[in-house]
Amino acid sequence: MPNAARRIVILAFPGVQILDVTGPLQVFASANDLAGGAPPYDPVVVAAQTPIVSSAGLALEAGPLETGAPHTLVVAGGRGVDAACEDPALLAWIRARAAGAGRVASVCSGAFLLAAAGLLDGRRAVTHWQRCAQFARRFPAVRLDPEPIFVRDGAVWTSAGVTAGIDLALAMVEEDLGRAAALAVARQLVVFLKRPGGQAQFSALLALQSGDGRFDRLHAWIGENLRSDLSLTVLAERAAMSGRSFSRRYRQATGRTPARAVEEIRVEAARRLLEQGVAVTAAATRCGFGSEETLRRAFLRLVGTSPRAYRERFAEGRA
Repeated sequence: MPNAARRIVILAFPGVQILDVTGPLQVFASANDLAGGAPPYDPVVVAAQTPIVSSAGLALEAGPLETGAPHTLVVAGGRGVDAACEDPALLAWIRARAAGAGRVASVCSGAFLLAAAGLLDGRRAVTHWQRCAQFARRFPAVRLDPEPIFVRDGAVWTSAGVTAGIDLALAMVEEDLGRAAALAVARQLVVFLKRPGGQAQFSALLALQSGDGRFDRLHAWIGENLRSDLSLTVLAERAAMSGRSFSRRYRQATGRTPARAVEEIRVEAARRLLEQGVAVTAAATRCGFGSEETLRRAFLRLVGTSPRAYRERFAEGRA
């Protein structure tokens, strides 16, 4: 650990999402509280003007825009990000600070500011799922991945919606201070688990919900019968449709094939079991995969790691 505390500069602006600022800020503050010695972080919130009013109506006192190079620059998001993207002076400030920073990050729609400043061109990035289509149209040079909670591409980190900024900050604490320190912060904040960046932005069941709720009961039934036969024929019968009609209407409603949806629901259930410390073979059986190898292949496709590696890293009680 370096002698000097790491300077963490969090950029806010009028209309900022309050949790985009306070979530990461509290993570670094809690790491200081738990350090047991010299604080490892020196966090500060800055803005071009102060006070600023967040999108929630809460006013924030912020420090002035700094001229030095921070260890980490975190750009928040929120409703006011579109106006902030039209501020040439603010974009120039972001570029200048990023040039000397050890790390640059965005929370939620803060990715729009990083992209507008030209810092994400050619890089993999993520933003809030509701704004992914808009982001992709506006910044085609960015390799947008709409799924993960957060993405790291070299020294540039981007995160998804709102609370994902906490996950991103915890990952930074882990990089700086080690996994035990990050888990201690997560426990203090009563965060259920420190989620991996590759985890989806929202649960499989939530992602599968359609506007008319047509298949919500079917999804609930699938979740309660993971070890059963969940073939297309069985699901179509459960939905009181022909196989062809069910397959077509299901894809229209959810954007997925029934087989893909079943796999997503089973993987999510297996992930929860692994986080509780359940053995991989037992998780595969309880979630209807039939074999550990089938679970492994599905996990690699959807989570980006093996179930054994996931359990080793995220099971409750592991240091």
